[in-house]
Amino acid sequence: QVQLVESGGGLVQPGGSLRLSCAASGRIFSINDMGWYRQAPGKQRELVAVITSGGSTRYADSVKGRFTLSRDNAKNTVTLQMNSLKPEDTAVYYCNADIIPLGTFSYRYWGQGTQVTVSS
Repeated sequence: QVQLVESGGGLVQPGGSLRLSCAASGRIFSINDMGWYRQAPGKQRELVAVITSGGSTRYADSVKGRFTLSRDNAKNTVTLQMNSLKPEDTAVYYCNADIIPLGTFSYRYWGQGTQVTVSS
């Protein structure tokens, strides 16, 4: 059973920082891209940032220069460092990964979601 377990999130004031981490566990053969999406109330889920197995990253325009995505392939983890947070960053953040489990085909897995609230 493959799963993604998220940690981090919480309440922070505007201009503050938070770090989100996500660890993939289970019978994993390999992992392709990993990343984070977010969904604010009343809005569609949107891509925040994604990183390939080779380390190439892509960010939403709204977070460029403020968020940094990194990955540890040995530990199957991905970390989103969020700086200069704004109220509009408030959302539920979901970890996402394209994983090839042992003995089967690739599948896109989701974490359970973690709340990030930016408010004074």
